[in-house]
Amino acid sequence: MKIESIIQKSIEVKQKILADSRMIDEIQNISNAIVEAYQRNGKVLLCGNGGSAADAQHLAAEFSGRFYYDRKPLFAEALHVNTSYLTAVANDYSFEVIYSRLTEAFGQKGDILWSFSTSGNSPNVIKALETARSKGMLTIGFTGQGGGKMLQLCDYLIAIPSTDTPRVQEAHIMIGHIICELVESTLFPR
Repeated sequence: MKIESIIQKSIEVKQKILADSRMIDEIQNISNAIVEAYQRNGKVLLCGNGGSAADAQHLAAEFSGRFYYDRKPLFAEALHVNTSYLTAVANDYSFEVIYSRLTEAFGQKGDILWSFSTSGNSPNVIKALETARSKGMLTIGFTGQGGGKMLQLCDYLIAIPSTDTPRVQEAHIMIGHIICELVESTLFPR
């Protein structure tokens, strides 16, 4: 019975998203913003911790590789993939600056920082968002219910209507895939 209950809870979160026209509009707005950034030769940088880091890396691969079909690669990079950098900066400075330093190094005005934190309060993600805003980058946040501190730092925010971390992350990857599909089909129509 527990398996069915878990699946039902996941479905309930997704039904809330489906019924929320403002969230549907925000998904479209994020897709449009990413398309516009790519049309200006911009980049998409992604960051998160734990499962959110996995989501960031997964979605970066969908852009830089392919989603549904063969097409030109798009610049997207998850900021945690260089373990030598990550461990050196965390050791020499602090874990809180691992993403802000790379945002400072890689980000340009008009690029996008897409950040993930189920609580919306991850200190290293918050610092990266602050850096991105100071550079004139567009900021996208994927959080759980309420948005946390990220609410004030994101141009676009998807706050999943749940505080259950696995259900929030399941919804993040679903919406991320929707965005990847919309971006790919807009930039590379078949």
